[in-house]
Amino acid sequence: MKKSIFIAAIILSCLSIKVADAQVSVSLGLNIGSQPDWGPVGYDHADYYYMPDINAYYDVPAHRYVYYENNVWVHRTYLPVRYRSYDRYHGYKVVVNERNPWERNNIYRTRYAEYRGRRDQVVIRDSRDERYRNHWHDNGNHYGQRGDHGNRGGDRDHGDRGHGRDKDHGDRGHGHNH
Repeated sequence: MKKSIFIAAIILSCLSIKVADAQVSVSLGLNIGSQPDWGPVGYDHADYYYMPDINAYYDVPAHRYVYYENNVWVHRTYLPVRYRSYDRYHGYKVVVNERNPWERNNIYRTRYAEYRGRRDQVVIRDSRDERYRNHWHDNGNHYGQRGDHGNRGGDRDHGDRGHGRDKDHGDRGHGHNH
């Protein structure tokens, strides 16, 4: 009797570990909540955004920009002064789920050159997708009722100019996932 209870306990423990393991791997696969308001819609997971207009990357999990400076790729929480006029909300972003994509920058720069200057990508802030509901609110008011046309105020990083929403949503922001 004790032997069968012991075996049953071991089996149940193994099943619990498998279930817990599956839950962890699912939660690690999504990072919608850590994507910035200016990120493109349509992705449950994004490691990097490639920004063809400035030939730079944004590391989504680390919340850092990666750009070329003095012959090396640097990782910073801000964009350099030379990109002060770059508008993150309207500049096109390509989701790249590859480790260290800047190591193959010549491929990304060439592949997405045609997206330079495009301004028709929907960003998370402007999406009505339920997955992004935590980006809809600011001080308890629903986006569209705030009267500030999307200038969130708290996002003062270089490149944010607080521009309003695009009228033409083109490809609905689904971009390319590589």
